[in-house]
Amino acid sequence: MSYLENPTVANIFRSSNPVLKDKVFTGQIAAGEVMTVQGTVNKTGILLLCVVATAAWTWGLAHSEQPEAALPWMLGGLFGGLITCLVTVFKKEWSPLSAPIYALFEGLVLGGISALFEKSYPGIAVESVALTFGVLFVLLLAYKTGLIRATRGFVLGIVCATGAIALVYAASMFMRLFGFGGMSFLYASTPLGIGISVFVVIIAALNLILDFDMIERGASMGAPKYMEWYGAFALMVTLIWLYMEILRLLGKIRRR
Repeated sequence: MSYLENPTVANIFRSSNPVLKDKVFTGQIAAGEVMTVQGTVNKTGILLLCVVATAAWTWGLAHSEQPEAALPWMLGGLFGGLITCLVTVFKKEWSPLSAPIYALFEGLVLGGISALFEKSYPGIAVESVALTFGVLFVLLLAYKTGLIRATRGFVLGIVCATGAIALVYAASMFMRLFGFGGMSFLYASTPLGIGISVFVVIIAALNLILDFDMIERGASMGAPKYMEWYGAFALMVTLIWLYMEILRLLGKIRRR
């Protein structure tokens, strides 16, 4: 029996993306139109446009004569994105509204951070965007052709690795908050620091496979139409993480 045929294993290990679990789709009764993969792709495109629109705003502010003007927008996007993310997770039926708002907030953060990196390392933002979409399309092709499958072992490995990364990042953040300096090797441009970033980028990228699989399952289960927005939102969470990790990796490489 494969892990897909084992409901217990499927429910536990299906996706390491916290907003894409089997229980997200289970119990969602479609009264009218149902979720489709193409519909989710279309919604993802809309969310990407939302991210680009607000990212252009803070990017412009960061490159203006008063770059500090971008900071309040970035902080607003950070906290607004967190709140909207939680709302979307717990109120999936609100996702047609909350998902675009989340994307708009995240764009404010990404635009400002990208501008800061761009000032230190010209061209890095374009490289990061190109690599992010390159990874997305390569993994989508690999998934659709069956070169990479979300088997039980694959899912378990990605779940464990993602959880470990989250714990290390959280520990570093709390250490910095309490004046312990954090884990400096995570941000250093040493071979170890670069190696860690490469590992994190790989794990973030492989999470896309799990997301593709979950979206496809939601469509096959006949989830309601609004779940297209939720699936697009979940995919955006992974893409934003992947972009940020690629940006950080390229920054480390440029510093050497």
